[in-house]
Amino acid sequence: MLTKRLELQFFDEAGTRFTVGFVDPRINLTDLEVKDAMETILVEDVFTSPRGDLTAIAGARIIAREIIEFSVIG
Repeated sequence: MLTKRLELQFFDEAGTRFTVGFVDPRINLTDLEVKDAMETILVEDVFTSPRGDLTAIAGARIIAREIIEFSVIG
């Protein structure tokens, strides 16, 4: 099974990274769509980290992970 997770990374007031993750993102996301969404998150003050408000975009990525399960029970 292949799972994917979209991670939006921001800097907070303390200068540390804060990541927001979404499971099973749309596969045809564009750079512009992701950037626009991240800018909206900043402007609308949607999330706050334990170290303060989000202040800037740090990056974005999709992480794909393959899970292979073994039949060891029963």
